[in-house]
Amino acid sequence: MARKKNHIDMRDELIEAALPHVPFEGWTTDILEKAALACGYDTAMATALFPGGVGDALDAFADRTDRAMLTQIKQSADADMRIRDHIHKAIMTRFEILQPHREAERLALAYWVLPHHAPRATKIVWRTADRIWKQAGDTATDYNRYTKRGLLSGILGAATLAWLNDNNADMHITDAFVARRIENVMQLGRVLGRMKKA
Repeated sequence: MARKKNHIDMRDELIEAALPHVPFEGWTTDILEKAALACGYDTAMATALFPGGVGDALDAFADRTDRAMLTQIKQSADADMRIRDHIHKAIMTRFEILQPHREAERLALAYWVLPHHAPRATKIVWRTADRIWKQAGDTATDYNRYTKRGLLSGILGAATLAWLNDNNADMHITDAFVARRIENVMQLGRVLGRMKKA
């Protein structure tokens, strides 16, 4: 017996149907309605699933990518990996998942950089950072939790720009960039740790 689709399944379904068309027509309400029709729904389903329009769809796109990243990471988890390696692997896995949808992600970024969209964009990046830290085994609940996620949010933003400009199939430029940024953050963490002890 097939599992009944829930709200998240249906959002994923519409995003999947929309993605091939986004590079040519952009992220628009019209695209979402066409995706609903392609999935066998009425156009009103696009509004029901994404009442906030394109912003809700892009939020769902990011969430869908995060969940795919976490599933893939879990399947290849290595208990002996250092936390920094867990984080590096998670970021690069996320880019591997997005690789077939580079233009869709580029257009999503163009939407989020608009000033009135920035607060929500910040929350979405923070959510991704939080998920990555949790999968790496972080259980901090004090101020360290916010510091770690804030720093990783910065890495994610900068790394996304590096990835969008990396035309190499193996993403080696992005990979090296991510490694450098993580190393910089680790060095900062060690300095802050010494200052705290002092």
